[in-house]
Amino acid sequence: MTLKEFMQSSTIDPSKTALNYHKAEETVTHHGGHHDFRMFGIVVFLIAESMIFLGLFAAFLIYKSTLPEWPPAGTPELELLLPGINTINLISSSFVMHKGQSAIKRNDNAGLKLWFSITAVMGALFLVGQIYEYGHLGFGLTTNLFTSCFFVLTGFHGLHVTAGLFLILAVLWRSRKPNHYSSESHFGVEASELYWHFVDVVWIILFTLVYLL
Repeated sequence: MTLKEFMQSSTIDPSKTALNYHKAEETVTHHGGHHDFRMFGIVVFLIAESMIFLGLFAAFLIYKSTLPEWPPAGTPELELLLPGINTINLISSSFVMHKGQSAIKRNDNAGLKLWFSITAVMGALFLVGQIYEYGHLGFGLTTNLFTSCFFVLTGFHGLHVTAGLFLILAVLWRSRKPNHYSSESHFGVEASELYWHFVDVVWIILFTLVYLL
């Protein structure tokens, strides 16, 4: 018997076996196994980033509680109007972004692109506002310890906003392809939203510590 005849007579059909394997793999993916693993990685990454911010916040509070005067005498006061507007803008962008994720869960790709585009504009406006504030502060990075802390905290957060903005733009770029994101496959959308929420929460804490207390 030739090899071909043996394969044809065999109860195991290689093509069907391969097909069943791919179907099983797709089933595992659709049931969230691979998705959950990737989301776990994102959560671990954000926890690590939180530790960095926690260290910076702790240092700021230690300086504030141990030094006789904080901010040091002669430091120009921080304006609240522009940072306050920036805060409202950034918090609102989280709700806007969530509408994008809700849209793709309904297979509404146009809705995803609309709400993520608005979020991208809001994130860019936040960065523009921060750059404008830097240019009108009246102090520099090396003026004193408070100003150094201010630039490190706000600058590091601004770097994270920039990274989040690139993630949003990446989602928008990929969403140009029909059916790239759907109700069953939208990891990039969820990961971007989770990261953006993280950036918002960090800013709320930062704004409270630096501008209000």
